[in-house]
Amino acid sequence: MDRKLAVFFPGVGYHNDKPLLYYTRKAAMQNGYEIINVSYDFSENAGNIKGDAEKMKAAFETALKQAEEQLKTVGFGKYDRVVFTGKSVGTVVAAYYNRMHKVNADLIVLTPVPQTFDLLKDTRGILFHGNADPWCENGIAEAACNSLGIEYMMIDDANHSLETGNVSKDISIIRSVLERVERFLAG
Repeated sequence: MDRKLAVFFPGVGYHNDKPLLYYTRKAAMQNGYEIINVSYDFSENAGNIKGDAEKMKAAFETALKQAEEQLKTVGFGKYDRVVFTGKSVGTVVAAYYNRMHKVNADLIVLTPVPQTFDLLKDTRGILFHGNADPWCENGIAEAACNSLGIEYMMIDDANHSLETGNVSKDISIIRSVLERVERFLAG
């Protein structure tokens, strides 16, 4: 039986119990993955870092330091498959950690920030982006995914949480995202 591990890297204001990460974690558990939830303690809230390069870098460095501390004893080599799931700044942390520690994890990228794309080369992954996401321009996400050969799902009218403001539509979005996530986890 294959040993599988799923590690979750949340965003600054989007923690592991919010819908996208919560249901992705449940899907991973149903597919036989062991689970690790990374968490961060920030001094700034998400609203204070958007658009400020210095604060974004500081948030990344804080999250990375805390992730490295939480993952330092994990023996990734004992797993047949490792999947990192990142949300927002967590996408940069997951991709950076994967590359620097040579984990060779597959990535589920939920609403990336632009800095994520520089770290996805030679990575198997799937990426979800809302075309109303103010944190990452549509053209950047689409061009990067096409260039990198990463499966890409653009969600119409969805923001950085892949929400539209219409509850029925938002539930439908979560359903379609999770259907793709489940296929990716099974593959």
